[in-house]
Amino acid sequence: MAKRISIGTWAYTIGPYQNDPVPFEEVCSKLKELKFDGLELGAFNFHAKAHPNYYNCPTKESRLAVLETMRKYGLEFSGIAADLWNYPGHDMHLADATDGGHAYITEFRKLLEFTVDLGIKVFRVDTVQDPNILAGRGQADVDTARSNVVKIWKEAAQIAQGVGVDLSWEFEPGFVFNRPSDILRIINEIDEPNFGAMFDTCHAYTVGVVGAKQTGGPQETVDGGVLGFAKKLRGRINHVQLIDSDGSLHDDHTSTHNPFFTGKVDFGPVLEELNANSGVKHDWWTIDLCFWPDAWPGTAEAKKACDLLNKKYGSAPAKKAPPPVVAAPARPAAKPSRKAVAKTKPAAKKVIAKSKPKAKPKPKPKAKAKAKAKPAKKPVKKAKSRRS
Repeated sequence: MAKRISIGTWAYTIGPYQNDPVPFEEVCSKLKELKFDGLELGAFNFHAKAHPNYYNCPTKESRLAVLETMRKYGLEFSGIAADLWNYPGHDMHLADATDGGHAYITEFRKLLEFTVDLGIKVFRVDTVQDPNILAGRGQADVDTARSNVVKIWKEAAQIAQGVGVDLSWEFEPGFVFNRPSDILRIINEIDEPNFGAMFDTCHAYTVGVVGAKQTGGPQETVDGGVLGFAKKLRGRINHVQLIDSDGSLHDDHTSTHNPFFTGKVDFGPVLEELNANSGVKHDWWTIDLCFWPDAWPGTAEAKKACDLLNKKYGSAPAKKAPPPVVAAPARPAAKPSRKAVAKTKPAAKKVIAKSKPKAKPKPKPKAKAKAKAKPAKKPVKKAKSRRS
């Protein structure tokens, strides 16, 4: 079956839309018109017209009303991005936590309660702090920061596991621990069944191909680009967000989320790899137009483009994920020139002709056997938005 398509509603509430968000019900109505299957909730309380979140929907009744709105428009939730960011008036620390993660876990429990009340099964997280916190630091400081992340996220994952929610780490250039080897190492050290990577194609490009804003060790890129990155994370991916990348950064922080087919991501081989080997347990693809200035008027075109990808690649049969690729020693980043990745055709399968059975002298012919069916996804008032 083809994938179900959703879109992150943060695209309409932060960045260019932060001072005048598109109202939630208006978004739902438009998504129904465009034949979306669902939405990924941007649950940030930055404005009076903010989309549903823990603080503007504090009661069970208010949360039931959100579910009723979703039913009204025939939509489902593919996931949630909730506010665990650090900004003035909202102190939040993960990599640089000095309280053992107490404040982070306390806020996480609140947001998780809201998530569960809405029946959402995927909860986005990031490493909160800017990568510059490790600039010029020694290995001991890097190890301490990584240990903080592992310890606190492991606790969060265990709490979420108890209520049937997966935690999905959206790695990106604007947050610490964005080197490919660090990403794989942290996931492996957390080692919880409901914790994995969110594979956002534009971040995979800026992190794995460009090596943007990396600290904590030598700059790294990934052999094979975005496709090679997907292979490196085999069996460790639990959510997918799709959008293009031209390799640039928005506001020198997160990846620029270019519209489909206007950047450098070769979607076909990447989607085939993700379908076959990622480890994702559900059937959602989430479009991410974060910070794109024309996200609202551009939603229709994004849906058309994603539908084309879905028609061609969405129905590929999923296979059991192989063991994850063991992290190799870091490869220093090459000079900024884009390597062409040779495409190889899969070997053709041998077709063994079946011998015809000998005809038996029966009055009625045998019924013909049915043919086998073909295998057929952030900042505050007047503060820099951090979501990608």
